[in-house]
Amino acid sequence: MYKNYRIIINTAAGRRRYMRLLIPYVLQSDLIDRYDLWINTNSNADIAFFKEVAKISPKINLVWQPDGIVNGVKSINAFYKLCTEHDAIYFKLDDDIVWMEPSIIEKMVKYRVDNPDYFLVTPLVINNGFSTLLLSIHDKIKIKQNQDISICWNNGYFAYDIHNKFINNYLRNNSYQELYVNNAIIGLNRFSINAILWYGKDLDKISGIVPGDDEEFMSLLYPTREGLACSWNGSAIVSHFAFGSQREIMDSTDILDKYFMFAQQHFENNKIFEEVENAYKYVEENIDLINSLPPHYKLCSNNNLNKDERFTIEKYIPKYIYDFINYRKFLNEKNTREFIERF
Repeated sequence: MYKNYRIIINTAAGRRRYMRLLIPYVLQSDLIDRYDLWINTNSNADIAFFKEVAKISPKINLVWQPDGIVNGVKSINAFYKLCTEHDAIYFKLDDDIVWMEPSIIEKMVKYRVDNPDYFLVTPLVINNGFSTLLLSIHDKIKIKQNQDISICWNNGYFAYDIHNKFINNYLRNNSYQELYVNNAIIGLNRFSINAILWYGKDLDKISGIVPGDDEEFMSLLYPTREGLACSWNGSAIVSHFAFGSQREIMDSTDILDKYFMFAQQHFENNKIFEEVENAYKYVEENIDLINSLPPHYKLCSNNNLNKDERFTIEKYIPKYIYDFINYRKFLNEKNTREFIERF
């Protein structure tokens, strides 16, 4: 609760390999009243993980897809109909937010309340096109010459480069505050909604109906139609693992392991972190039985099949060998595909 507003975090869930990191960061804040996990997957293993973590805290609330249909990002928009309570501020985090500065929720909620005229507010996001542009404008990062801005969201090697430099240059020595920039306003532009806050009363004006692509509607179409702008809080940072076009390369790297090791240090002797890890281990140890159960949703797109379900020749190769082959391939190629001159 903050200034008579209930604070509700939500995440379209999702993939347990990322959310084992995100959930402890969210639950470390005493400010939140509820954490809604939008169950937007038909992976039995991921759903089993979410059911287990829901036992950890009464604040975790599993929210099932309102239409009973799962189709990747295309079925996320229906959840917004449940985010219209007038006494609530909603903070939506992508499931692959793998690091957040410790006071991020408090900072962003205060920024939301202090800036009520913006439709959405968002923090700086490591591996986000517009956030990278802001960092570049403020001379915090320098991209090598002759690189198209689209590399910031469609290139896995760029994602590796920015994450690796962020971890080595800012996380390990706890100096991420050096990346803070001035707050910024944005209008008439679509941006990646990896971490956004809105008022429930604002979304209730349209009964929470978000047609089509939720990112395009929430960041561009609706605010433009209503003459509204959105804003960045330049003094708050989260880290976003990968866009879809970056994921295959990023999943073959050691970046997620590095964020996990950092979380282990940050949450040393933290009961919530330990319980989330126990939930993750329970699913891994019982994966065959869990995957043999009937799916929760009747309709499902292949886009929602997770890494446990591999096809063609891949399923005949032990996973550790397949991952090793991909990682060697990545190492052989990455040295010729570094995009950041300074960060």
